[in-house]
Amino acid sequence: MMTDNRHVEIDGVTLKLAQPHSAPAQWIGQQEILMQLLACWIVVDDNDLPLTPRLIGSPGVGKTQLAIAAANQQQLPLFIYQCTADTRPEDLLITPVLSRGGEIEYHASPLVSAMLLGGVCVLDEGNRMNEKSWASVAPLFDSRRYVESIVAGITIPADRDFRAAVTMNQDESTFEIPDYILSRLQPTLKVGFPNKQDEMAILQYHLPFAEPEMLAMTVEFLQRSHELKLDFSPRDGINLLRYALKRLTQDPTHPIGRDAAWREALEKCLGEDAADLESLAQRKSRTLGGDAVPLGLADLFFDADDPLHPDRDVDDDDDDEDERGDF
Repeated sequence: MMTDNRHVEIDGVTLKLAQPHSAPAQWIGQQEILMQLLACWIVVDDNDLPLTPRLIGSPGVGKTQLAIAAANQQQLPLFIYQCTADTRPEDLLITPVLSRGGEIEYHASPLVSAMLLGGVCVLDEGNRMNEKSWASVAPLFDSRRYVESIVAGITIPADRDFRAAVTMNQDESTFEIPDYILSRLQPTLKVGFPNKQDEMAILQYHLPFAEPEMLAMTVEFLQRSHELKLDFSPRDGINLLRYALKRLTQDPTHPIGRDAAWREALEKCLGEDAADLESLAQRKSRTLGGDAVPLGLADLFFDADDPLHPDRDVDDDDDDEDERGDF
């Protein structure tokens, strides 16, 4: 039961709703991934349910931007919840707050607000959240479509128009999500790095005041990093350019050169190693074991020079014998 545009009453408990996200967003390039996300939210029959996809990719490639653009295209209110390692179930659902009058108020999270208003909720960086919090929303992402708040003592059903997506970064500072949750978050949509033309359009969209030469330098750098399997993203390029432009305009009486400003921004934003992408890529490959010789099962039980090693090269033994015979 809606009491006003900011409050909803469920089983005698009044919930204060979160404010929807209102910033504009434009998705540039990679239209296929946008169409795939929108397809997940289609309902083809009265007995059908929308899917809750996982959007995976490196940090800064635009996963959240993609979800925002999809929600805007659907003309649905958008809510974003930032997941963290210490997110608790009550943070994800309903939080009790002591009012000025000394009474308890119940604040609905962005997720619950989206459920009640029939909007879209993006659980951002979902694989940073612990299993206990994920367990509290397991019924929401299957056919039951509800959550239970122990704090407020109520069950909250999702509006039929409610949609959701979960973004996940591909890095090591995350939790491993249990299979029973992953089976509810399907399909998996991979957001990759943009091509050269799209990357230029993205930077121009966010920084329309940037000089063409500096835009070109940044795009060339990013494209080379993509080729070398490094994780520098469009977000990195935007931050790099912003800092460089600020340095250029900082002191008109003693202007810094464009190349010097860009180089300084590169080192300050992305680190000194970013100045030599090839060397950085080689070090990363070695760190990940790129130069290691593949091991077989026998290598776990025998040293490489053990005569009993099943894969030992017989020619090596013959060479050793020949050498010994020369003495």
